Amino acid sequence: MTIRPPARVEVRPGPLLLAGVDDGPSLRAHRARLGDLPRVELAGLVELAESGAVRGRGGAGFPLGRKIRTVAQGRGLRPSRRPVVVVNAAEGEPASAKDEALLGVAPHLVLDGAELAARALGARRVHVVTSEDRPLVGRAVASAVAERGDGRIAWTTHVAEGRFVSGQARAVLELMAGRPGLPVTAWAPEAVDGHKGRPTLLSNAESWAHLGLLALLGADEYARYGTTEEPGTMLLTLTRPADRRGRIDLATVVEVEHGSAAADVLDPSVLAAPLLVGGFHGSWLHPRDAARLTWSQPHLRSLGAALGAGAVVSLADGSCPVARTAQWTTYLADETAGRCGPCRNGLPALAEEVRGLAEGADTRRRVEELTGLVTGRGACAHPDGTSRLVRTLLTALADKVEDHLAHSCGCATTFPARVA
Repeated sequence: MTIRPPARVEVRPGPLLLAGVDDGPSLRAHRARLGDLPRVELAGLVELAESGAVRGRGGAGFPLGRKIRTVAQGRGLRPSRRPVVVVNAAEGEPASAKDEALLGVAPHLVLDGAELAARALGARRVHVVTSEDRPLVGRAVASAVAERGDGRIAWTTHVAEGRFVSGQARAVLELMAGRPGLPVTAWAPEAVDGHKGRPTLLSNAESWAHLGLLALLGADEYARYGTTEEPGTMLLTLTRPADRRGRIDLATVVEVEHGSAAADVLDPSVLAAPLLVGGFHGSWLHPRDAARLTWSQPHLRSLGAALGAGAVVSLADGSCPVARTAQWTTYLADETAGRCGPCRNGLPALAEEVRGLAEGADTRRRVEELTGLVTGRGACAHPDGTSRLVRTLLTALADKVEDHLAHSCGCATTFPARVA
């Protein structure tokens, strides 16, 4: 099964990152609205990232300030190894369109953040990675880079294969090295041993935009939004499941303040149905939890979930969560790099058992066994994320699974007979 990125992306204006949607994406409009990019020394850059609690927005959520410190330390230990800065906009998650939206309407906010880091770390070049199945993003980046031809920073663009795992950090570094863009086992983080063995500051496009905005607005203005513990905002992609052709029809990208209520952007019909938060590597939420949901990492953790890539998939179309999980697990099992046991063997086996559950067989015990076997054992987090999707189906939506097995969920989805 193939699931492709959204056919249409709607971008709603927001308070910070998406405040200039109506101004256009040009560098002139960007500078007219926010001013020239200030020069920020390394210590000040780390302070900005930490004051804004900027984290990776591609799924892992690692603090950007800590990454900058690690890269700087690596530069000090190995002066001949100049640091590398990478904007990861590969966006392999098909249910997400936030990087696509951001680079389409505010590309220079992303590039400002990366340039700030490059200057502070002494990097001469910034690499920007986009995906072949989102060609509009590649064109937007090329146009924006062409406007920044002042010679202070060199820009190199790369195009990743349109696969779910193409946005994984090591897959991006493999692509930059001229090899197939697939995850490989790494013995040190990329901030220590990255591109060509150099300390590499690699982060998601949205993370770079937050860093750029902090420098342009100042930490105090940025902190007017969000909460004390989680200042600022985040981007969410709101979608419904793909159609029979594997195409997501419409994605709506919104910017929300941390700590705000989900009900501010989600319709009552969405909150009344099962909700997948974090994309296909995310977690299911029961309607009783979705109704009181806030966009806060601590609150989501209390529900056994996380914001992940910021993709929110609603089953307000009446879909059965068991059937959808079976389809998505099959998709994820097909999207592996196939380079380690959990991906070659574990995920196909897991997909088969979840498929059996969707067909009406009570395979829960075997599903639980397999999620335990693949978690924490892969070269990347793909097995962990896939098992999270399945595990939360059995925990957060246990009553929905029971209804499905009792043939009382109203599920009309049918599957071909399983091959023995």
